[in-house]
Amino acid sequence: MNIIIDTHIFLWALSNPSRLNKHHLKELETPANTIWLSSVSVTEIMIKASIGKLICDFDVVEIAEKSGFELLDYSARDALSLKELPFHHKDPFDRMLISQCLSRGYRIMSEDSKFLSYECKLVS
Repeated sequence: MNIIIDTHIFLWALSNPSRLNKHHLKELETPANTIWLSSVSVTEIMIKASIGKLICDFDVVEIAEKSGFELLDYSARDALSLKELPFHHKDPFDRMLISQCLSRGYRIMSEDSKFLSYECKLVS
């Protein structure tokens, strides 16, 4: 299964895996799954670090690769569904992750209940 992880899932997996629910942890550790870290999440982390909302004292790309996550670029095709995507969620990073999941037919892993309002397949 292809799973795009929300930014907070990535950060929890690195710094505090006990915050992940057991099902998410199991899916992250299942060798048959490909776990994707989107360039959207990397962007979100870098922007939040630059404005002081998050401390990031590591190379996100390097640690993602060393931790076994695959990197996924956000494409122009991924963005197309943003035009019609309902505004259940106002966070632009989350909306981009949702559009990427819809575009590619991947599942998304998040603890954000607003994701349930969309047609993306959520790893619950």
